[in-house]
Amino acid sequence: MADFNTIDDLELDGKVVLVRVDLNAPVENGRVTDTTRIEKIVPTVNDIQEKGGIPVLLAHFGRPKGQRVDDMSLKLVLPALEAALGQPVKFAEEAIGGPAKRAVADLQPGDVLLLENTRFYPGEEANDSTFAASLGALGQAYVNDAFSAAHRAHASTEGLAHLLPAAAGRLMEAELKALDAALGNPQRPVAAVVGGAKVSTKLDLLGNLIDKVDHLIIGGGMANTFLVAQGIEIGTSLAERDMAETAREIMDKAERGGCSIHLPADVVVAREFKAGAANETVAADACPADAMILDAGPQTVAAIRQTLASCRTLIWNGPLGAFEIAPFDAATNAAAQAAAELTRAGKLTSVAGGGDTVAALNKAGAAGDFTFISTAGGAFLEWMEGKELPGVAALNKR
Repeated sequence: MADFNTIDDLELDGKVVLVRVDLNAPVENGRVTDTTRIEKIVPTVNDIQEKGGIPVLLAHFGRPKGQRVDDMSLKLVLPALEAALGQPVKFAEEAIGGPAKRAVADLQPGDVLLLENTRFYPGEEANDSTFAASLGALGQAYVNDAFSAAHRAHASTEGLAHLLPAAAGRLMEAELKALDAALGNPQRPVAAVVGGAKVSTKLDLLGNLIDKVDHLIIGGGMANTFLVAQGIEIGTSLAERDMAETAREIMDKAERGGCSIHLPADVVVAREFKAGAANETVAADACPADAMILDAGPQTVAAIRQTLASCRTLIWNGPLGAFEIAPFDAATNAAAQAAAELTRAGKLTSVAGGGDTVAALNKAGAAGDFTFISTAGGAFLEWMEGKELPGVAALNKR
């Protein structure tokens, strides 16, 4: 595992601490509708203040592409940030230059300052050294608490770490420890659940996991492509037929490496994709020509339960079926609840992440029992693919 400093390793008393956070929360009609990401930065801000540091928050919001865009101003998240921290937060209309310098100069111990959207400046995404130096001049230490942006080598996520004493914030620290427990140095056997629509978007992921896990459970539209690769007829189901050869290569590689691939043994099929559609359960190789596979069947779920019960570690990314609409959420819900039960009983370390995954586990009522759920999206997927994340690499003790 990367060896990185944490807040505990930095001397912060009386220092202005530049803290890269993720405030990229959804906003409707000028109000934040989901404060999860904002609430997750609170422990880092509190701990910096307890050590006598003065936090100055850096964040991006939306994709303004180096231009000032009023409805992507971080001013929009200020009320939600103040509510989460339980204190007023000062705001600088710029991230660098005169307004930012003056706002920092006015800070007193106990204050928190939020700088304007770093992506209003072209130098941010270009990781421009001059822009990074302008940010760096505002503080005496740097803390990165935005794992979700760690796969981007931007000035505020990577450049700054080379200019100031640098450390991971509490959320970043928790994320890195959880990921290490799941893939870096896991307790075996290890299972991975990989679902979703397309094999093509998860090739790097599957290739990396085959070398790291003992069981690879494949669901969703991806599983259909693997069934096609075995010469099985899947009716009108979603599949990437041009990826059949690739799927066969993945299965061959898994067999050589001692990784068991688990595909559906039975499936739930319907003639139309809508809530409550008439459906039936058939063997995976018996899908009627005019029907489509929309979920894994109960036999498959029972097998997944058995596999998870034999494992010590689980990584989960993606649903097992069309989880957005009932009854095609049954397999995802049941498997997620099985993982939650095993985790609750102390028999499984479970780590999950990636867009649809969080929604699916929340819908199943299982999210609260997983050991760790990453809200990092792209960074979580790149980590699962075995790629080095620039924002994490820059924190390594040198």
